[in-house]
Amino acid sequence: MRNLLAIGLVVAVLALPFLLRPKQNLLADAEDTLVLISPHNESIRYEFTRAFAEKYRKDTGRTVRLDWRTPGGGSEIARYLKSEFYNAFENYWRSRGNAWTPEVIGAFDNPKVTPADSPAGDTPAQAARRAFLDSGVGIGIDVMFGGGSFDFIQQADAGRLVAGDVMRRHPEWFTEQSIPQSVSGEPFYDPKGRWIGAALSSFGICYNTDSLRRLGIATPPSGWEDLANPVYFNEVALTDPSKSGSAAKAFEMILQQKMQQAGEEPLGEGWAAGLNLIQAAAANARYFTDAAGRAPMDVAAGDAAIGMCIDFYGRFQSEFVAGPDGASRLVYVTPSGGSSVGVDPIALIRGAPNREVAEKFIDFVLSIEGQKLWNFRVGTPGGPTKYALRRLPIRKELYAPAFTAFRSDPTVFPYEDAKLFTYHAAWTAPLFRVIGLVIRVMCQDSHDELAAAWKALIAAGFPPCATARFYDVSAVSYALAREKLRPALASPDRIAEVALTRELTDAFRRQYREAEQLAREGK
Repeated sequence: MRNLLAIGLVVAVLALPFLLRPKQNLLADAEDTLVLISPHNESIRYEFTRAFAEKYRKDTGRTVRLDWRTPGGGSEIARYLKSEFYNAFENYWRSRGNAWTPEVIGAFDNPKVTPADSPAGDTPAQAARRAFLDSGVGIGIDVMFGGGSFDFIQQADAGRLVAGDVMRRHPEWFTEQSIPQSVSGEPFYDPKGRWIGAALSSFGICYNTDSLRRLGIATPPSGWEDLANPVYFNEVALTDPSKSGSAAKAFEMILQQKMQQAGEEPLGEGWAAGLNLIQAAAANARYFTDAAGRAPMDVAAGDAAIGMCIDFYGRFQSEFVAGPDGASRLVYVTPSGGSSVGVDPIALIRGAPNREVAEKFIDFVLSIEGQKLWNFRVGTPGGPTKYALRRLPIRKELYAPAFTAFRSDPTVFPYEDAKLFTYHAAWTAPLFRVIGLVIRVMCQDSHDELAAAWKALIAAGFPPCATARFYDVSAVSYALAREKLRPALASPDRIAEVALTRELTDAFRRQYREAEQLAREGK
């Protein structure tokens, strides 16, 4: 009898996990599949998976499974796509009996290589480029969804993104009344249809009201300059621009604003002023996180008092920590005239294995039905069912008075805000990667020395010689950024890039040590 009881207990223990496991996700055995690569968080993935699966079943009578690949932020996704397409095209090229040479490697995804008028006139480099652009080479992923427009432009120019049919199917969407091609200098979709903005975003500051009281700060931050206030020493949360395209864009906004304030003639002065602001903000920083969403989370938790972030991360986290009365200790603000309004695009990837499903998903995301998910409150007609996404839709129709009562942010009108800031792409867009390098050598790799010098400057009351030495950015001036740093990053010589990075980092470390010493001497 005891043996039977013992056996029964063992069986019960073994069976318990199976009895208590949640019901099987029917979409795991769906008839169709869509594979996406995205930096979007779990809340966005959940709501779009749910809504599209319902729409797909209603329209087709079939079930669909969304397979999300999330290797990291936009910059990490860009590196992943480059690597995967490299391997895929190498296999394709070799399978045709061709040699995989350095010339081919440097040409097949190089937008500067243009095939000849006919294949007969192609050089080996042009032949490789033509073969890639004419091929259906893929990497098993259908859709790229989310990230900054810079990454999408780069991927499209390389040939990794292809035009879908949404612009042909719905020309009425691509008008000034719905989705304009550009706003205040920011492109909203690719004229060839290789990528299209799906949601709008801007950049700003999040802060913790409890932390401000702890620090004795009566006036809350409202502009980029507040990040440089010494009162926030060791209280600022920043994101590594080499890991996050949105973080890189936020730093670009600081440079753009300072360059606009300086005027077109002395652009170099505005560039230097922007770098100086970034220096001081970085000197105040506790860290540079790898994930753009972490900064507002840490500010909300009180681990930092203030941080830079993209608008939707700030708004989402503010709602997440709000009390029953709706009041939140986390506040997000976009500096007035301090940020453009850009887009988070969506695109079809070359060689998409499930193209028909992908086209339907892109249509859904850009439709009024899909656009409602971005900013409608949970439980409103057509809105999300679990998470308030706190994103801003790209379709102008969603800002009509008829939808105001349903929106999470009814007082935010991005198309009006965009009029306060004009993005001059020619000033900084060609230097987007350079900005990341400059911040790395000037602020990240030299952060210990940077923070020590800043602390000494604060203690000494910012004596003139020490302050001037601290803010010397001549090694990364606007002229050098264009004439030296940009070509170095565009070169395939990675060894030279590493050497340049080390040289600049060492120079800034010496500079900050000298500034610290001068500050201690009161000079």
